[in-house]
Amino acid sequence: MFNFKSRFRFTLLIAISIFVSACTSAPDQDVERLPDRSPQARYQEAKQHLNNNMYTRAIGILTDLESRYPFGPLSRQVQLDLMFAYYKSGKYEEALPAIDRFIRLNPDHSNLDYVIYMRGLVNMDTGENAFQNFFGIENADKDMEGSREAFKDFKKLVIKYPNSKYSEEAKSRMKVLLDKLASHEIVIAEYYMRRSSYVAAVNRCKYVLEYYGQSGSVKRALEIMIEAYDKLELLEMKADTEKVLAENFSD
Repeated sequence: MFNFKSRFRFTLLIAISIFVSACTSAPDQDVERLPDRSPQARYQEAKQHLNNNMYTRAIGILTDLESRYPFGPLSRQVQLDLMFAYYKSGKYEEALPAIDRFIRLNPDHSNLDYVIYMRGLVNMDTGENAFQNFFGIENADKDMEGSREAFKDFKKLVIKYPNSKYSEEAKSRMKVLLDKLASHEIVIAEYYMRRSSYVAAVNRCKYVLEYYGQSGSVKRALEIMIEAYDKLELLEMKADTEKVLAENFSD
């Protein structure tokens, strides 16, 4: 037989159980007051973060949407925004695989020109960072790989999508990259000259003439070749190169 205290506790437990049960079976109007977490709502939240330059937050939402709804109506746009967010946040190692996967799976997508342009931007920035960071000539070629890839990306865009709104910007960036890559070859050629590796220096300069003939490094390449031929006592080749230099750079 319960005493008064036991009856009070028993009654209290029943009341709590009823209250919890009522909460869990609340009518639909109570649920509707909760924030809408549909894919569309989550995507709009990610777009707002992108517009506010809050790329890390946007990436968190977009990656979640991509994994949860890989074939949904927003899937392609989510992937496009995600690669942009990766790029803007400097996460190039995540951006390139996302871009390459999109190109592979969507070869006829209407925004493929933008994706190729984005690939060029990522590679260009990757190459810029590597160029600023390398300290040894032996690593120089590897460090410039991003810039070379960026040039290929922009060239592909200009050739395949000449009427793209990104085409003119791609051409401008190609000019910058052309001068940068050519200057890089000159740096290496001068290094070889200091080490008396004259044949290697000539080869670097020939590469500039063949592939970067529109750059501002052509004159310097010819000058190095003349000096190298002189050191190698290849007087006829020296004379020919002097003639080319005089014809193209009379000053």
